[in-house]
Formats: sequence, structure tokens, C-alpha cells
Amino acid sequence: MNNITKMNQEDISSKAVKVKSKWMQRIVNFLMVMGPGLIVMEADNDAGAVSTYMQAGANYGTHLMWVLLLLLPITYFIQEMIVRLGIATGQGHAALIYKRFGKWWGAFSLGDLMIVNFLTIVTEFAAISLALQAFGLEPLYSVPVAALALVTLVLTGSYLRWERTVIILCFMDLAWFCLVYFSSPEWGTVLQHTVVPTLADGPITSDLIFLIIAIVGTTIAPWQLFFQQSCIADKRLRFSDIKTAQMDTFLGACFTILVAAAMMLVGDYSNSFGIKFEDPAQMALAIAPFAGEMFKNAILLLMINAAVLGATAVSLSSAWAWGEVKGWENSLQKSAKEAPSFYATYVLCILAAAGVVLIPDAPLQTIILSVQVLAGLMLPSAIIFLQLLLNDKELLGERFANKRWNNWINWTIVAILFVLSLALAVQVILPDFFNDFGLFTTDG
Repeated sequence: MNNITKMNQEDISSKAVKVKSKWMQRIVNFLMVMGPGLIVMEADNDAGAVSTYMQAGANYGTHLMWVLLLLLPITYFIQEMIVRLGIATGQGHAALIYKRFGKWWGAFSLGDLMIVNFLTIVTEFAAISLALQAFGLEPLYSVPVAALALVTLVLTGSYLRWERTVIILCFMDLAWFCLVYFSSPEWGTVLQHTVVPTLADGPITSDLIFLIIAIVGTTIAPWQLFFQQSCIADKRLRFSDIKTAQMDTFLGACFTILVAAAMMLVGDYSNSFGIKFEDPAQMALAIAPFAGEMFKNAILLLMINAAVLGATAVSLSSAWAWGEVKGWENSLQKSAKEAPSFYATYVLCILAAAGVVLIPDAPLQTIILSVQVLAGLMLPSAIIFLQLLLNDKELLGERFANKRWNNWINWTIVAILFVLSLALAVQVILPDFFNDFGLFTTDG
């Protein structure tokens, strides 16, 4: 154990002694450990998620709420494995894959991650550009300012300072619940469609099926595995923190699913006015005459917040993963002078993605589709790596390795995600494939 870790533990212990109540000690301990679970979950409610969930609500009302409830345990079980893996090894996910599976599989995993992450960051900047355009700001000015803000966010040399800032951004998503309250949904119908699986009135169409797949895909992403494990290692969580870290992850999953449901309900509210839209910024402008300027501005600001959360988390997952493999100093505990290559990777991801968005006539829609396909194809393989690592008792020991019930649940999740991801990839690449075979009816 290094001197920094010892100093952190002594500092934590000295603070804990001053709290006499056991309940207060537990609360203080939770507040000190929390962060990675909440951030990894809520940051996945990024710009793409906002668009997907609101589109689901606009097109199908509350009929798909049950999908979100189904995803709650899936998201938790996947990230809970990361908690055990990160605490037991103290290493990042990319480093472990290289160590346990060799350079070829390590390069395959890292290469896929870097490509998908970069394209995802491009979509975050595209969303920021659209939202700020709705406020009257030209992309030529708004995108560089957003990039500068994202760079400044991590150039602090303090993990805790970055974490606290991002947690505040996560809790800003509570504003979605205010928008839901304003929209006054029919709560009886919402509850029914949450607990009783239904599709929609009318025929089952390919668009409906693949919107369900898109909801699954946008709720679980490969970068989350790399991000949370590196986050845990950077924060230096210990064996005694595992239960608290699991609770942090569970509460993060619950919060994220509730926010996703709120986005879907806001989309349903727009449908009540007959509003059709291709992106949330367009919807915000269209709903202003009915719901008011405050409602419009809130959607645009929340869209920007989602994109900022997604961009910083995804960029950091790339910087951490690349730094682990290269053997660099790769910690937010270090200053830019102490870990120049780590911070340079993060800055490069941000600036390059922002630059793509500023290219005239850049194929942003193609990039968005590519993200769906690549992320969908990568997710099952990423979870397979995770499963194999969690069954390595030589690496983790009996305490942290998967139990038999873990494996039954997780291999079932892998199988489902593989089928859904493959179907999504086929649909995006060959839009008429399933219709040609008569599996679903066409829309319209």
C-alpha cells in the first residue's frame, strides 16, 4: 500500500472518530464512497439517451415504460460485477484484459472502445450544438466554448473536485421530474404500463421493435465498464467499501431509470400536442407555444447537461483505458504536469470530437448510426470479457468471484444482449431485412 493511500485512510479514520452516532458514521461513509456508481449510471443518460427516451414517449406514449423497469436489474448486475472487480484488483478494466487475455484480445477490446467512444463524444457535441443553436448561439462559438469547459472540468489535479462537480450535474437531472409534474400524466396508466408489458395500439412494426432495442442499447454501454472500474481504482476504494459501493451503484441505477422514465413522459406530453420531432431541441422549440418558454428552456438546458455528462465520462474512460495500457500516470489525483499523457488523451478526445462537429456538412447522422451499430456489436463481447474475469478465482478469490447464481443471471443477460445487438446492427445496415422476411409490418 502506498503512502498516499495510507494518508487517505488515516484522514478518513480521524474524521470518522469525530462522528459518535453509528447512523451518522454510515451516512458519512456512504457520502465519502459514493460517486462512481451514480456517475457511471447517470452519465449514460446522455444526449443520445435523451433523444431515444423522448422519441419513445412521443411515438408510443407510456407503452414502453415496462422496458425501463426490466432494465433496472440488468444495469445493476452488470455494474455490480465491475464494483467487485475494481475493488478486488485495484486496477482498471483495460489493464486487466491485457493481463489476463493477452495483447491481441486487449488490443481488440481497447480499439473498439476508443472508436465507439470517439463517435459517441461527437454525438454529444452535436447535441450541444443543436441545443445552443435553439438559444440563438452559432456552433462556431458555442462548440469551442463547450469544449473548453469540458477540458477545464478535469484539469484540477483533484479527483474529488471533479467528482463533486459531476455529481452536482447528475442531480441537476432532478429537473426532469419538475417537467413531468408540469405535464400532469395519467398516473394510473403510467403505473399499469410500467408493471404490465404492453407494446402499442395497432400492429407490431419494425420501428417499434427496434426502438425497444435502442432503449436497451442506450441504457447499457461498453464505456461504462471501463469507466467505473478505473474510477474505483482512482478513488482508491478498499475491501471495506464494497457494500457501500454496491449501494452507490444500485441507487445510481434506480435514479437513472427514473430519470429515463421522466424523459419518456415528457416525450409523451409533446405527443398530446401532436408535435413530431427528430431531436429534443426541435421538440423544445415546437412545444414552447403550448407549454411556455420556461418549459422549452428547461429541455434545452437539460439536453446540454446530459451531453456534458456523457462527454466528460466517455472521454475519461478513453483516457484511463489508454493510460492503463501504456503504463502512464493516469489519475485525476495527479496534476497535468504529473500525468501529461493522460490529460493529453482526454483533451485530444474532446477537441477532435468538437472539431468534427464544426466541419461543414459533416455526416453526423451517419456517425449516430455508426455508434448504434458499433456499440451494439461491442457490448456482448465486453460483457463476456467481464464474465470471464469474474469467474477467475485465481485473480479474485472465492469472496469476489461470481457465484453460480451470478453466472446464471449474467450469461442469460449476455445471450439476450447478443440477440438484440445483432438485430439492431442488421436493422441499421439493412433496414428492409426483417420486413422482407415478413417478421414485422412496415410503418404507415
